[in-house]
Amino acid sequence: MTRDPRGAEGRSDPRFASLGADAPPPCGPLGGTPPTALIDTATLLTAGTAPARARPPLGDRQIGDPVDQPMLILEIERRAGDHPHAILWLGDASGRLPSAPLWSADQGRLVGLRRGDVVAVRGRITSWRDRRQLAIDSLQVLPGERAPWEDLLPSIGDRAPWWSRLDAWRCGLGSPRLRAALAIFFDDRDFRHRFGECPASTSGHHAKLGGLLQHSCEVAHLALTLARATPAADPDLLLAGALLHDIGKLDSYRWDGPFETTVTGHVLGHVVLGCLRFDRAVGTAPNPPLTPSELILLQHLILSHHGRAEFGAPVRPMTLEAEILHCADDASARTDAMASALADPGLFPDGAEVSVRPLWQLDQRRVWRGRSAWGRS
Repeated sequence: MTRDPRGAEGRSDPRFASLGADAPPPCGPLGGTPPTALIDTATLLTAGTAPARARPPLGDRQIGDPVDQPMLILEIERRAGDHPHAILWLGDASGRLPSAPLWSADQGRLVGLRRGDVVAVRGRITSWRDRRQLAIDSLQVLPGERAPWEDLLPSIGDRAPWWSRLDAWRCGLGSPRLRAALAIFFDDRDFRHRFGECPASTSGHHAKLGGLLQHSCEVAHLALTLARATPAADPDLLLAGALLHDIGKLDSYRWDGPFETTVTGHVLGHVVLGCLRFDRAVGTAPNPPLTPSELILLQHLILSHHGRAEFGAPVRPMTLEAEILHCADDASARTDAMASALADPGLFPDGAEVSVRPLWQLDQRRVWRGRSAWGRS
């Protein structure tokens, strides 16, 4: 009941349609769009929004609303005790919901069900202690070939605007060796396809198909903005580090169903895997573009971008560019987690201003929908 994690989900930039869905653009001579040209994030987010669905998002369903649709089994949570029961966590591209408890008399419904199965669900939205849940009337497993994957997994939508910005940045680099190093990755069709599909996390920030592409562009934008205020920083090195810092997630995550961490992701982590992938690709290139000292500079950016050992960084940032990259990465991750929490109606039942519970993604903080028009009409 799985699909190839490299299956086509995104759409290519129409300017390069003749080169294939995942073909890179032909970079012109050195000195195109300078990497200091920043993105209009609002425009990119609007252009890249997933197409509207006829079905309302799970978060917008009201108590009593019927549910009749395919859904993905994200987790099967079994609880023991005096009243043993099970909870199914079900989701689609718009979000996730727990089922109402399935008590002993309902256990027959779970026979043969597995995490990652796609099921046709009929039921209704109910509530228990201010938390919405799905009371299930019927479940039917759908064959894998009938699974509407584009409706089941969250996605950033059209990848083309993000790819256009990323390619304009790297093609505009004035440093030929950094430009060549990036080309090893972003001129490779298979790498581009997987980079454009991979989520940036399994359940935290940018946990969507294409999330890694969006997060990398955000980090690049933030790093280049900080470089403008820090003249001693090298913007070309920062851009290269931003685009490469999370390439280990291609080996750390699976996205052929519910997002999950691979065995190598668990035992090595995406930071180390990224450095290994970078070293392997650059070291085996027909004409390695970097000197040994340049290779170490980029390796240090990848290895230190989480900032501290307790957050997964084998080394702490020791260069100006490494410190800026760490700050940019952290800002992209935290602001996405905050924005996602504020947009989650399940955290604000009955018009609450403050979320009903804290979130692990935000260090166990609650979030507040504090707003004002400040006199604007």
